[in-house]
Amino acid sequence: MKKIMAILMFTTVFFMTNSCSKSDDDAIIDCFGDSILTELKHSADGTNPKVINYSIQYGGSNTVTSVKWTFGDGTPAQTVNSASGAVSHTYTTAGTVEVKAEVTLSKDGGSCTVSPKKSVTVN
Repeated sequence: MKKIMAILMFTTVFFMTNSCSKSDDDAIIDCFGDSILTELKHSADGTNPKVINYSIQYGGSNTVTSVKWTFGDGTPAQTVNSASGAVSHTYTTAGTVEVKAEVTLSKDGGSCTVSPKKSVTVN
């Protein structure tokens, strides 16, 4: 019985010292919850339908620190360091592309990235 008690005590102490806890240096951000609160918006330019304006609408309490845009047409990704992540992109051909925004959110020294995607038709 003493061996069982010793094992239980050891196990309890082990889990208490290695359990999840938040220290002052650690910030925990709920990326899954924030992915629900992050939406990719787009609109065609009024004068040129091949120019699409993109932005991020974020309804959470963290800070949007950057947005890395992949436009779906093979051009290099573009990173924007602003809360709206607003950017315009000119496509060379019409068609449907999948646009992806890697949105980096931060709070109290922690960060995470959510990646909304959207199919966009370019005229």
